[in-house]
Amino acid sequence: MINASLQLFCNRIVAEGRLDAGDVRLLAGEILVDGIACRDEADMLIALDRASVDADPAFGDLLTALVVDFAVWGERPTGYIDAGIARWLAASLGAGSGPTPLAARIALSVVQEAQASDEHFIAFALAAKALAAKALAGGTRQADEATAPQALAA
Repeated sequence: MINASLQLFCNRIVAEGRLDAGDVRLLAGEILVDGIACRDEADMLIALDRASVDADPAFGDLLTALVVDFAVWGERPTGYIDAGIARWLAASLGAGSGPTPLAARIALSVVQEAQASDEHFIAFALAAKALAAKALAGGTRQADEATAPQALAA
């Protein structure tokens, strides 16, 4: 179940179309003091990356740290990204249209932090990194849907 304060926070950010440094401090210092509690909260925050066009760079740092902590250390088996976690996380980060540069960064950070990761998630993270680099070079936030990594589709 999603924290009601987090839901209200995300609704406000989407309505305003921006997420500033004060919002990042509020999120870290009051709303998610204990981190992400469930996959739905992680999904909501990952979706916020797609929705808020004007986000303070500190949001990327916070979101990366929160998702890595939850996926690697909060999910079971602790320290490992198994096939179930991999499918969920790749679907959330990819969101059907390909990962944003921040989502690619999160995927790589998860692989680096985990003691071991599902091979398909490693492939997803590497493909996401390549697509994010291509998207950034082209001046877009997201990779092209037609070339989105399909490593976990099988």
